[in-house]
Amino acid sequence: MSTSLLGQLAVLALAGLPALRLTGGARKHTVLVAGGVGYIGSHTVLELLAAGHEVVVVDNLCNSNLECLRRVQELAGREVAFHEVDLRDKAALGAVFAQHKPDSVIHFAGLKAVGESVAKPLLYYQVNVEGTLNLVETMLDAGCRNIVFSSSATVYGEPASVPVDESFPVGACTNPYGFSKFFNEQILRDVAKSHPELNVCLLRYFNPVGAHPSGRIGEDPRGIPNNLMPFLQQVAVGKRDRLSVFGDDYPTHDGTGARCSSPGGTFFAVHWGWSLPGSGLGWGLCLIQRGKTTLSSP
Repeated sequence: MSTSLLGQLAVLALAGLPALRLTGGARKHTVLVAGGVGYIGSHTVLELLAAGHEVVVVDNLCNSNLECLRRVQELAGREVAFHEVDLRDKAALGAVFAQHKPDSVIHFAGLKAVGESVAKPLLYYQVNVEGTLNLVETMLDAGCRNIVFSSSATVYGEPASVPVDESFPVGACTNPYGFSKFFNEQILRDVAKSHPELNVCLLRYFNPVGAHPSGRIGEDPRGIPNNLMPFLQQVAVGKRDRLSVFGDDYPTHDGTGARCSSPGGTFFAVHWGWSLPGSGLGWGLCLIQRGKTTLSSP
């Protein structure tokens, strides 16, 4: 599933929260996007701007570049308010809320590298879980009652079968990154129960890929990429000589691991409650197939 479509779904999910009903000519409002300079966040910011909403972005820029936000503003023909803030800095976050008084939050901020999370679990729990706690507490203190949380299909762990849908059990995660997303989901569920006025939507993604149709924004991580597609893209443009494929004894026709060829399964709520429709596709391309397909595309 492309990031542009994911951005549209995030806006749609926000529109479905019962306190807002943003569609059908409802008033425009102010949305704070945490992690809005990142890959999916930047595409969502562009969709929000295109829909006429005021956007405030907070991002610590640990894995993103302000050039991306500049291009978003160029594409939209509008500016956003940007604050370089780490969600662990609760005082700075509170100052942003006091200045802009956002109606809603879309929360993309967090670390996302599975391997790094195994090596640095404390960092992942500090950034992902502590950051979410600070964000939700600040929201409640400021009277902001609407949040869309960017979760992950890693909350399903290793599902017994595919395709995966929202009825599958969650919590049997295999790494600290996945657990951080699962913990955040549970935190939001518990807070929503204790604060009925809080409207929460959870989005679960399977490895999103792609870029904006303009080609001006896409996935451009700092340092060594943690996902397959940025590696392939860097080989295609000459940044890297080759793609290294690890493993040749997987139960696939060429022995290499498989990845979804159209990673959909975005889970979103367009109405209130906890209905999160969507599913994984259950089929994919082996790594060598994926590489050949990508590098041979015009």
